[in-house]
Amino acid sequence: ENMAEEHEINETEINAINEEKAENSNEEETEGNTSFKELGVTGVLCEACDLLGWKRPTKIQVEAIPVALEGRDVIGLAETGSGKTGAFALPILQSLLSHPQRLHTLVLTPTRELAFQIGEQFEALGSTIGVKTAVIVGGIDMMSQALVLAKKPHVVIATPGRLVDHLENTKGFNLRALKFLVMDEADRILNMDFESEVDKILKVIPRDRRTFLFSATMTKKVQKLQRAALKDPVKCAVSTKYATVDKLQQYYIFIPAKYKDCYLVSILNELAGNSFIVFCGTCNNAQRVALLLRNLGITAVPLHGQMSQSKRLGALNKFKSKSRSVLLATDVASRGLDIPHVDCVINFDIPTHSKDYIHRVGRTARAGRSGKSITFVTQYDVELFQRIEALIGKKLPAFPTQEEEVMMLVERVNEAQRFARIEMKEQGEKRKRPRGGEDDGDDAEQSSGVRKKVKGGRFRGGKGGGFRRGR
Repeated sequence: ENMAEEHEINETEINAINEEKAENSNEEETEGNTSFKELGVTGVLCEACDLLGWKRPTKIQVEAIPVALEGRDVIGLAETGSGKTGAFALPILQSLLSHPQRLHTLVLTPTRELAFQIGEQFEALGSTIGVKTAVIVGGIDMMSQALVLAKKPHVVIATPGRLVDHLENTKGFNLRALKFLVMDEADRILNMDFESEVDKILKVIPRDRRTFLFSATMTKKVQKLQRAALKDPVKCAVSTKYATVDKLQQYYIFIPAKYKDCYLVSILNELAGNSFIVFCGTCNNAQRVALLLRNLGITAVPLHGQMSQSKRLGALNKFKSKSRSVLLATDVASRGLDIPHVDCVINFDIPTHSKDYIHRVGRTARAGRSGKSITFVTQYDVELFQRIEALIGKKLPAFPTQEEEVMMLVERVNEAQRFARIEMKEQGEKRKRPRGGEDDGDDAEQSSGVRKKVKGGRFRGGKGGGFRRGR
């Protein structure tokens, strides 16, 4: 109880801070664009926005924040990279300020990495007012999460599966007092992936609550939205139905499937100095291509669902800190992740669902910056590509490549492919060993062990410089 009291947001203290700020600063009214203050955001949160470098509200924030502050439910539809997190976080924190309460808000997200990112944003915006958050996702020890939940944080950010585990198994944890439910990337949460989990969660949280649904794309499954019990929601849509941002240059390359690896290496060489996210269709392919690039001396790191959570976060941090220039990812990284320095997105495997294209290419050209996307189209992908063009309402131009130059890479790439296959096989055997420890072959850095094994055999690897046949 003492701990809870110690962490409780002190309402009178906050009111005093706000009054002091109002007296001390006759803030100049912003010219032209709306300010957060004009949207009705309280002084202490406006200051938190300043500290984060948010000078002006984005379009979705201008639309959604006043409506949310009025007490309405919101469905927010805006292109990716447009500040959706701020659009729901600010009204929630303002509500917390006026009515401090533990276990006040639940934010549901489809992926673990997005949950951590939203947690960081809530921490940053709420740091001056003492907001406590908890990120509850799979792949992390249940006991340590139960201890965090026992302290009753104000905001819980969770993936649906792990939250259901805690609601069913963690003694003393419930969400009966919940005031806000947010579904970020709502279309993915409301579709078949999480249908049963969402149903279980909706049964145990109060019907008398506020609900926000946000996404860059939204499905037409109205029944599921009604099941999510929105009351007379306001739809804040600030983009055409499914849009990609204007500052994104989108290209395609039509290539034979057997030369995909060669074209990838060629583009990474041609655009060297940029940072890339390369999207693959399967965990296996993401791992294989990461090892292939590593063998060619390109600093690449994989991120996929078969890696442990600590290694997933480690891979993301290596890419964010720019110590790796290429992130090989499956669709776990396609939604919501905000990495400012991504210069180019490559769809190595074309997405099966056209809407996933919008999320993938939205990893670049965020918050007004420019970026580039290149989609590989093989003889098997033509129909899928035509669907994507129809969805975004654009005909994409071809990316210029020199076929002769690409073909010069074939031999080196074939050799690197053989290395990658050997390494994949060894990693698969390691995972089968009962006492092999937890090795997800996380990053292709572990390939050095394989090189030792084949050093005196048929191949000899050279970092960055192609391969020579051994004796």
